[in-house]
Amino acid sequence: MADKGIFAGLPWWVTWVVVPVILIVVFGGLITAALGFLISLLFKVLIAAALIAGAIYLVRRFTGSSSSSSKSDW
Repeated sequence: MADKGIFAGLPWWVTWVVVPVILIVVFGGLITAALGFLISLLFKVLIAAALIAGAIYLVRRFTGSSSSSSKSDW
């Protein structure tokens, strides 16, 4: 019966309730920090993409209106 190990003879609720709760309490901060970092990184990437797209739009709008001959070259 080596497959049961330390949990042999303990009630079912120790294995299925107490152990997961202890692991969540111990590693919960790490999980929260990792999720927070990923969400923050995704948000920053989206903000950067929006700012770059806005800058490209503004540059094309203002430079395209002054030189309409360059549009006809395309």
